[in-house]
This record gives sequence, structure tokens and C-alpha cells, in this order.
Amino acid sequence: MARQQLQVLDALDVAKTQWYHFTAIVIAGMGFFTDAYDLFCVSLVTKLLGRIYYTHPGAVKPGTLPPNVAAAVNGVAFCGTLSGQLFFGWLGDKLGRKRVYGMTLLLMVICSVGSGLSFGSRPQAVIATLCFFRFWLGFGIGGDYPLSATIMSEYANKRTRGAFIAAVFAMQGFGILAGGMVAIIISASFKSAFPAPAYQDNAAASTVPQADYVWRLIVVFGAIPAALTYYWRMKMPETARYTALVAKNAKQAASDMSRVLQVEIEAEQDKVDAAAETEGANFGLFSKQFLRRHGLHLLGTTTTWFLLDIAFYSQNLFQKDIFSSIGWIPPAKTMNALDEVFRIARAQTLIALCSTVPGYWFTVAFIDRIGRFAIQLMGFFFMTVFMFALAIPYDHWTHKDNRIGFVVMYSLTFFFANFGPNATTFVVPAEIFPARLRSTCHGISAAAGKAGAIVGAFGFLYAAQPKDPTKRDAGYPAGIGVKYSLILLGCVNALGMIFTFLVPESKGKSLEEISQEN
Repeated sequence: MARQQLQVLDALDVAKTQWYHFTAIVIAGMGFFTDAYDLFCVSLVTKLLGRIYYTHPGAVKPGTLPPNVAAAVNGVAFCGTLSGQLFFGWLGDKLGRKRVYGMTLLLMVICSVGSGLSFGSRPQAVIATLCFFRFWLGFGIGGDYPLSATIMSEYANKRTRGAFIAAVFAMQGFGILAGGMVAIIISASFKSAFPAPAYQDNAAASTVPQADYVWRLIVVFGAIPAALTYYWRMKMPETARYTALVAKNAKQAASDMSRVLQVEIEAEQDKVDAAAETEGANFGLFSKQFLRRHGLHLLGTTTTWFLLDIAFYSQNLFQKDIFSSIGWIPPAKTMNALDEVFRIARAQTLIALCSTVPGYWFTVAFIDRIGRFAIQLMGFFFMTVFMFALAIPYDHWTHKDNRIGFVVMYSLTFFFANFGPNATTFVVPAEIFPARLRSTCHGISAAAGKAGAIVGAFGFLYAAQPKDPTKRDAGYPAGIGVKYSLILLGCVNALGMIFTFLVPESKGKSLEEISQEN
């Protein structure tokens, strides 16, 4: 950039909070609503899939998904998300944010529907098609991370930018909540329409044939919110920062933002041309100049997101196992299939309502007051404290009288994940890199996070298995148990605190000032 800020960018930086800010939050946020709904609803239906497709006649306990199948169903969407974050992050800088934005949503809608219409009735056919569509669903979801964050950061004013980006991400909380509520409504409706005995009373009759529709309906519902926002995404103009700083078209940027802000803005094409000719202004991602200016920043955003997601996703995906192990959900054999879905959904919804959703909105309220750095450091610190508080006296928490205490402590780790690094690791990469690399760098940071999610999801699946073979899930080797898994996650959070010191504070500054573009 030239020394002076372009008028169109200055107008965005100092704009009062207006209606278009809120419409942008909802349009971008509905993608995250769908993302969270789709990624987390699978944890509600895995137990049901196990009962329907993997129950062996005469078995003492209802069927569960074999280790390799459970890992595939849980992990395949993450692999797709990681690929999508890298691909669409790069594409968002190459073709423009808006041109790519509709593709991701379309992919989500098609694949949500496809996931629920898995072909065939044999276990292998159902799981194979489910995994195929979940991979491409994840691919679309992955694209939404860098694009939504970048679009929101480039539209927002500098005073409340953090809150706006965090509000987009906070729609995940409502997605998790909706996943739980949809599962509760569908399972309760089917339960009253098709009563069934508990597994221990009559194993064959405990899973009614109609249960196959339950998981399909839960999964397909994820397509509805995404489909509703497609039209509005297509109507959004390209961000002025991309048009002016990357596409070098100041006239178009001024015209687009004059319409959005409803003020007259001068084009200033000469400033854009002068900036383009400045020596060293167009360094690439793999250049020495990028390494010198932003190398440590990128290391900070990738490592903190990676470490956070190891802890966050292992907790989230396996809530139902933790609830079962402390006795909050009764043993599987004492319930029928639909009752189990209902109880798991109820427990997850309660956790979301009490800790997950409030945590996100606390970040929205405070991020532009106390800053990203303080929130991230505080979040990692309290996650570490509560993990150790759960893990070290773990046997104490498993006693019937202390279960409520366990759930309160467990909820607090979620609260401080969301009023902490889960939100800030999403916000900061959208602010601290230059416009022409912003979407790419956010995609790289997010992909590192998803790599952490894969480690957390797969690692915890095996690590949390008890040493006692009678308490272990069928087909799993002995793990280190829930207690030592939680200690390990506490150590991961402590590392996250250390790497937070590599990430700069971006509160109250313009994007060009932070990325040194002006």
C-alpha cells in the first residue's frame, strides 16, 4: 500500500455498526451453524448405527461400531475439512472471496442430503456411502473457515471487528445446540410412536426397524439452514480489500462500498497503482520477506489452533463416553435404541446450553475490550486447571454423589475453551496477514487445527479405553483410561499457553496497519 490509507478502506474502518454488519454475520454464520451441526450430530448417531448394523444375536451388550468403522465415520469429515481449508483458502486469494463462497455452501447442502440417503442396507454399503458424502461435506465445511473469517474481517470496522468475526464463529454454538434439539425431538417422536423394550429384556425388539430413519433424518436436517442462506451469499458484493488491494480495481471497490455504506467514496486508482509498483509490496507466501515479517505469526496461529483442537475435539466427540463412564447415562443394555439417542442428545444439549453457547458470546462481548491475547491466554490457563482438577482425583468424581460436580467442572472446561482459544484462534489469522495471503494463511492455520482434531478424535478413542477387558468396547486394545487421557489433555493445553506468546495483539488496529501493508 501507499503511505496513506485508501478512502474506501478508511470508510470501512470507521463505519458505525450498521444493518449490513448484522446481515453479514448471519450470512457467514449460517455456514458455521451447519458446520457445527454436521460435525457434531455424527457423535449422536454413532451409538445408533452400532445398534442397527453391528449387534450380534445373543450378545450381552448392544452392538457398537468396530474401531476402524468408528474412526472412519468420525474422522473422514475432518480429513475433508482439512483438505477444504487448504484448497479454498488458497482459491479465496486467487479468485476472490465471493466467487468461491457459493461453492462451499452448495457442496454442504448436496452432501448433507447424500449422507442421510446412504445407499443399500448392508453395513458395508451404508458406512461406505456415509463416509464418502461426509468427506465431501467436510471439504465444503473446510472452505467456509477461511472465507467466512476473511470476508467478515474485511467488511468490519476496526472498533468492533473482533466481536463480528467471533459472532460468526459463535453460530457454531447454536449449531451444536440445534443438533442436540433435533435429535431429542426426532428420537422422542419415534420413541412414542414405536415403543420398544430395553435391550436386556428383549435384544431383538429393542431396536425397532424405524430407528434407521432416525439417524438419517438427524443428518439430513443439516442441509436446511445452508440452503436458506445460499441466495444471500450470492448477493453479497466482493470485499473492498480484495477488489482494491489484490485485484487492483479501486473504482469497483469504491462503487461496491458506496452502495453498502450509502456514502460517496472516491476511487483513488492512482494510489492503488503506486502501491503495486512499490518494491517488495508483492512478496509471496514462500518468500524470505514473508518469513521475516509473518513467519512467527503463522507458527503461532498454527500451533495454538493445533493444540487447542486436540483437547477440544477429543472432549466434544466423546462426551457420550464420558457421560456413560461417570454413570450420567445408564448402561446401554438397560435402554432401547431410541432411548439411548434421546439421553445422549439431552446430555449434550444441556452441556451446550450451560457452557458452550455462553462461552462463545462472552468472547463476542469482551474480545474488543480486553483483547485477543488476554482471552486466549486465560482460556488455555483455565482449561489446563480444570482438566487437571478432573483428572487427578478422577476416582472421586465417579462416585454417584459427586457426578454433578464432575459435570460442572467438565462444563467449565468447555466454557473456557469457547471464552478463550476456540474463538480467538479463528479470529486472529483473519486479521494479521496481508490481504493477498489472508485467506491462504487462515486456511493453513485452520488446517493445522483440524490436524489436531484428527489427533484428538482418533487418539482419545483408543487412549480412553480402560485396562479392564470387561469394561472395554469390543475390538479395542487396552488404553490408558479416561483419567490419564485427561492428564495428557491438560498438558496439551499448557503447551497452548506457551505458544500463545507468538501471536500479536490486533485489537483496535486497521487490517493494513497490523499486516504492515500501508
